[in-house]
Amino acid sequence: MDLLQKVTALAKRRGIIFPNSEIYGGIAGFYDYGPVGVEMKNNLKKYWWKNMVDRRENVVGIDGTIITHPKVWEASGHVENFGDKVVECKTCHKRINVDELKKNCPNCGNSEFTEARSYNLLFQTEVGVIEGEKQKAYLRGEACQTIYLDFKNVVDSTRQQIPFGIAQIGKAFRNEVTPGRLTFRSREFEQWDMQFFVHPDEMEKWFKYWMDERMDFYKGLYRKHENLRLEQHPKDKLAFYAKDAYDIEYKAPWGWAENEGVHWRGDYDLTQHSTFSGKDLSYMDPKSKERYIPWIVETSGGVDRTFLMLLFDAYEEEDLGDGKTRTVLKIHKDIAAYKAAVFPLVGNKEEIVGKAREVFNMLSEDIKVVWDSRGNIGKRYRYQDEIGTPYCITVDYETLENGSVTVRDRDSMKQRRVKIEDLKEILN
Repeated sequence: MDLLQKVTALAKRRGIIFPNSEIYGGIAGFYDYGPVGVEMKNNLKKYWWKNMVDRRENVVGIDGTIITHPKVWEASGHVENFGDKVVECKTCHKRINVDELKKNCPNCGNSEFTEARSYNLLFQTEVGVIEGEKQKAYLRGEACQTIYLDFKNVVDSTRQQIPFGIAQIGKAFRNEVTPGRLTFRSREFEQWDMQFFVHPDEMEKWFKYWMDERMDFYKGLYRKHENLRLEQHPKDKLAFYAKDAYDIEYKAPWGWAENEGVHWRGDYDLTQHSTFSGKDLSYMDPKSKERYIPWIVETSGGVDRTFLMLLFDAYEEEDLGDGKTRTVLKIHKDIAAYKAAVFPLVGNKEEIVGKAREVFNMLSEDIKVVWDSRGNIGKRYRYQDEIGTPYCITVDYETLENGSVTVRDRDSMKQRRVKIEDLKEILN
């Protein structure tokens, strides 16, 4: 069983990621996050927002809609150019993305395929209630377009001046022909985007700055830095408006996989939306009085992809001796679903259970903790290891005597006794 299979099984078994609509046979490319997964994913988004927005004086956030005016996607080029080239196996009729095709069909081994056909990836929908009067619209294929649409409103309503950025985390939808590899290639997903608006003369400086910043972010997130790299796009694969682009990649079980792109977008986006909307999206420098269309450095990544890579990065199977193996998620402690689990040593001793409840209630005021009193203490440790809980706190008979509890570290499995009143400081 390879790492993808192990992580997929663990994710379902421990309430991290579920296949959507599974009781009806599922629907390819759609996934739900379970009780543990939703906490982890929310923590991951908070971690990004803190790094990109909260701790910066020159980046602000928005939350744009999923459906916009249909002309947005004409201006962006998605209606005409947003697609995949796909071939069909002549034997088993499996459709395969040309970019993923090797020599033979991965399903049946056949080497004969149809001619490549193009498929647009945008999901179509309709706006309106009266048949015949409904307006065709699209679910957004990428989250960043609403940032360009709101650029002028942000300039007019805040005190930001160029250079500054607009950040957003939001859903995007792509009608992928060949979704797969759990949440790596799905049809509904979340992106984190930051568009940084600069004077054209400063584009090179800020492009390099954000490359370094984003790489440092992922180095802080992942444990295995040897599985992380910055890969430049070949010049012949660049978008026609781009001068340069890099992908931050993590080595997945199937090879190097993109987490995030850092793109030199120039003035293309604001110029396109100015042209199609008829509205002036230029910027007037309040000091020099120079008017110009800002250039854009984009950092755009997949929340779900990064989450999946974090699971790969964290997953470990450790030999404990005597034929015993421990499965543990050594996930970043800020991303873990719970900072700590609180156990009563035994479930039938009223004083111990009551004291454990007091500890849980005290900690839960400020810290995300989970209660666990099911089964023996060893099974509880194994469960918490598998969902990546950094610390396990056990209330036992000694707690009743001197007010101390045992705190077990997930990674080292070492335990120490700590006074209850010191727990918050230690966990933080």
